[in-house]
Parts: sequence; C-alpha cells; structure tokens
Amino acid sequence: MSGILVALIGMIVFAIGYKYYSKFVAEKIFRLDPNYVTPAHRYKDGVDFVPTNKFVLWGHHFTSVAGAAPILGPAIAVYWGWLPAFLWVILGTVFAAGVHDFGTLVLSVRNKGQSVGTLAHRLVGQRAKILFLFIILILVLMVNAVFAWVISNLFISYPASVLPVFIQIPLAIWIGYAVYKRNKRMLIPSLLALGAMYLTAILASKIGFLQIDLVQYFGGEGASGLFGLGATSSAFLIWIVILMVYVYIASTLPVWKLLQPRDFINSHQLVVGLGILYVGLLFLNPEMTAPVTNENPDTSWLPLLFITIACGAISGFHGLVSSGTSSKQLNKEPDARFVGYFGAVGEGILALISIIAVATFFANTDDFFATYASFTDANGAGLGVFIEGAANLASGIGLPADIATTIVSIIVVSFAATTLDTSVRLMRYIISELGVEYKVPALTKKHVATTVAVVSSAALVLLPEGPKGFGSGGYQLWPLFGTANQLLAGISLMLIAVWLRRQGRNYAVVLIPMIFLMFMTLYAMFQQVVFEWSWVGNDANTLLFILGAIIFVFAVWIILTAFNVLTRPNSNTIDNEE
Repeated sequence: MSGILVALIGMIVFAIGYKYYSKFVAEKIFRLDPNYVTPAHRYKDGVDFVPTNKFVLWGHHFTSVAGAAPILGPAIAVYWGWLPAFLWVILGTVFAAGVHDFGTLVLSVRNKGQSVGTLAHRLVGQRAKILFLFIILILVLMVNAVFAWVISNLFISYPASVLPVFIQIPLAIWIGYAVYKRNKRMLIPSLLALGAMYLTAILASKIGFLQIDLVQYFGGEGASGLFGLGATSSAFLIWIVILMVYVYIASTLPVWKLLQPRDFINSHQLVVGLGILYVGLLFLNPEMTAPVTNENPDTSWLPLLFITIACGAISGFHGLVSSGTSSKQLNKEPDARFVGYFGAVGEGILALISIIAVATFFANTDDFFATYASFTDANGAGLGVFIEGAANLASGIGLPADIATTIVSIIVVSFAATTLDTSVRLMRYIISELGVEYKVPALTKKHVATTVAVVSSAALVLLPEGPKGFGSGGYQLWPLFGTANQLLAGISLMLIAVWLRRQGRNYAVVLIPMIFLMFMTLYAMFQQVVFEWSWVGNDANTLLFILGAIIFVFAVWIILTAFNVLTRPNSNTIDNEE
C-alpha cells in the first residue's frame, strides 16, 4: 500500500474530527464562554499566569506534550504491523486524546487554573487527591528520566545536533525579552531563530569541529573515561549533568523568558519538519514494506499496543500540561478548543508520520523482521529507525542524507527537551502542593522543590544498572511509563466525567473512552506487574515491580472512589465555577 494513501486517510480523519467533533464538544458539552474571565487574567502575575495569544500558546502546549513519545511509541508499535498502530493513532486522537486534552484544559480554566491532581480533592475527595498527586509525581519523575535518557543518547549518536539545539536557548531568551518588554511581534524573530538553527545544522553536518562529540574526547569506545567509566558512559554522565542544570534554570524562569519563545520556535520547527517529511513522502511515494499485521508476534498486541503507542494516541501527561501550565496562559476560553483539541491533532499527525517513516524504511518485509525480530528488539530499535526513516523521506526533497539526519535528530531533541523542562516545572508544582498538604514549609519554596525534582530525576536515570548498563534507568522505565501514562489519562477522563455530571451535562463523550482506556491499561499493568516484573532477579525488574505495584494499587483505589461518586444519585447542587 502507498504511504501517501495512508497519510491521506489519516489527514482526512483528523480534519473531520477537528472541524465537526471538536466543535460539537465545545458548544454542546463544554459550552465555552467568550466572556469568561480566565485565570490568566484573574491571577496575572507575569510568571506563571500570563495571558497569551492562542497561536503562541498552542506552540508551547504542543511542543510540551510532543516530546519523543509520539515518535517512539508508534515506531515501536509497528512491530505488530502498521495497520493496528495506524487505526489506534487516528481513532484514539479524534475520540480520546482530543477530548482528554481539551477537557482537562477547560476543567482547569473553570477552577482557578488548578491542576487535575488538586481538582481530584474537590471532585472525588481528599484521599483521592493525595493518591492522584503521588501517581502524577511518579509519572513526571519517569518522564524526566526517560526523556533525559533519550536526549543524552541522541546527543551521543548525532553530535552534529548539539550546537543547533543549544543555540536555540539564547535566541529564545532574546525573543522573550523583545516580545514582552519591548512589545515586538514574535513571528519573524522566531522564524529567523529557526533559520539560524538549521543553518548551524547544515554547517555542523559538514564541518567536523562544529560537532560536539564527547565520546571522542575520552579516546573512543572502551577507553577509561570519567570516574573510570567507558567513553560512552562518561559522555552520557556529562550530558545528564548538563541537562539537569539546564532544566533547573529553565523550570524556574518566568514562562515568557524561555518557555514560551522557545516553544513558539519549536512550533514552527514542527510545521517545517512535518512539511519536509510529508512533501518528501509525496515525491518519493514509497510503499509500506512493513507487514500490515504481524502474524507471529512473540508478545500479543492486546493490550500492549495501547500503552506502547501512549502519547501517539492519548496521554495522561497532556492533561498535566493542559491543567498545569496551559490553563494559566489561556487568553479566552474559546481558545481552549484550538489549543487543547488541535494540540492533540498535531500529536496525531506526528505519530502518523512516525508510523509511515518506519513502515516505508525497509526494502522488504524480511528486512523489517531482521530488525523487528521481537518486541524487545523493537523497543531498542524504534527511535533510531524513525530517525533514519524520516531522513530517508526528507531526501525526497533533495536534502543530503547527513543534513536530513541531523535536522530530524534536532526536531526530536527539541521536542524532548521542551517536555523535559515542562515536566520538571510540573514536578515542582506537585512537590509544593504535597509540602502544603503535609505541612513541610521547605518544600513549598520554589528552589527547594526544584532541587528535589532535579536530583531525584538524575538519580532515577543514573543509578539503576539496567540491561544496557550504566545510565539505562530511563530506558528500562519505558514499559512502566506507558502504563502509568495511560492510567493517568483514564483517571483524568473520570474527573472530567464527574465534573460534567455535576454540571448536569452529557458526559458520554468522556465516559466511553475512559472505560476503554481503563480496561486496557489496568489489564496491561496487572499482566506486567504480576507476570513479568514480579521476578525480581535483577535491579530493573525490582524497580519496575515496586513502582508498578504502587501505581496499580493507587489507581484502583481512586477508580473505586470515583466510581462511587459517579453512581451516587446526583445532588441538586451544581458546583460554582470560578
């Protein structure tokens, strides 16, 4: 089957979903009010609560939720065949992710910009709030570890991407100053910044001394490096330290100084990157050489497909961004449809090209199975195959292979870095909330909470000696990241359903995807915790078993509590919306 036809079908479904389904949800279910005073205006402080143009906010929101997950998840899930991955990405985006991201944004806006964790108290009860906050805390901790691991390894594998990525930081700070202190427009400076990044990428791809390759500084693979570690391990350690210092600073700065302008640049990078890949697809017109379905997988697709694709279809982390940062920047309530639902559509478009890039990369099916011989092999190869496959699509517009590979790796790293520092910022919020809850004043201080977030994230990615050796803590957490992420999405949908029911509105559009997601995710997590991770013969399984068991018990507890609220006869009292 032609890759162009697959892309066309996906785009048509996304367009119909946004034009008609999101409009129905906005007008009939959420009932957006253009005159409603949003938290960005009501609590404007110039740091977290900042009224923001919807296009700029969409850029921040989308690049915060995109990361590497909507690329990596679908790239792995192609193991079961491209058709199952394709179907879940397009249907999950339209009927689950769009409603979830849109709904958590509206729910937070209507409740002082509070996070879904805090809102669990009001909607379900105090105990549910504490349990939910701990689930979120574990999830963002895993996000930090997973994405730090991804970025560090990409910097090692593609050293030409380092300089363009770091050049973006001072450019974004300059843009933030020009826009918010001198009232300049953001569009042209952002495009110029993106041009500077890609020009640097071209030069770095061609000129060796512009490639920041820490491995070579330790004498090559196997040499004794820092602290007696090998060259690659030493480079990995240094990159983790650099990233942790960066996210500490980035997550404590006011959002206008770095977060918003950098994310706006990355939103253009998304458009340019996706444009390159889809136009390249049009010119190359490759066939889907990966199998439609894998007839003999070593692991069943049910239920693992849904937690593997994760952010490519629906993600609980999106709800954290919607209610944690985006709701505090929403200028007008009707903007929530564009920011929330269309943000999910953007994620689906990215996941779609990930599937196509992987499924068209191989010469034939035999070559595909040589790389994707098992589900474990797929986990290890997915991201690398996407980068090579995407570079192959980019060659369709005449880009040389080395430049195309560098640009694709820059896109992946930029999105992952955006997610990383947003996640650390969210973790700081949660730690502060828990500090208030348990009366630990020190944890309510911004720098103390950020230090706890950064140090614990670094420890999680560095300390476990996983199957790939030193520093593979982030890699080994990926299976648990997927299940915890989907559980969080299911619980967030449940909170939206409770809120809609109390408002006397139809909540079926939320309830149906919630039930499906809860069933698949709890099934997968029970299967993994009981039958895979309970064999605590190594550090990796022990860590997964402990974290997985805690999340599973907390999730079941919250679900039972929320189910009791949903089935309780509705009172005549409707919550007062702020």
